[in-house]
Amino acid sequence: MKGIDIPHKMLSQDAFSTWLGIEILECEIGRCRVAMTIRKEMLNSMGKAHGGISYALADTAFGFAANTHGKFAVSIETSINHIEALEEGDYLVAESVIETVKNRLGFNIVEVKRGAELVALFKGIVYRTQKDWE
Repeated sequence: MKGIDIPHKMLSQDAFSTWLGIEILECEIGRCRVAMTIRKEMLNSMGKAHGGISYALADTAFGFAANTHGKFAVSIETSINHIEALEEGDYLVAESVIETVKNRLGFNIVEVKRGAELVALFKGIVYRTQKDWE
């Protein structure tokens, strides 16, 4: 299977990302851009998007980009900085770029933006298995 086809296969099998309404905007080897719109059921008790929502969007972009190399890649460590509060109706775009790829490890940075504004910064490390995507 071609690396750029893998994120589409992953999304077709991912009920949670589908529920979030995530769409793939573009992918290439080592890079993926995804997007979604914040809905009412994603808000917390303060009327802002729950932090897990932007985290999940970034994590999805991260996973998709990491798997474009053709091997099953799984996260082993992730973190996020929430920079701005998010509102219902906000359209978010997350772009994951693999900064460094070692033999078994990949180091990713994901920027989550609302328009041109950076609203979250996600960092992740993946372990690349020997299992190929078919």
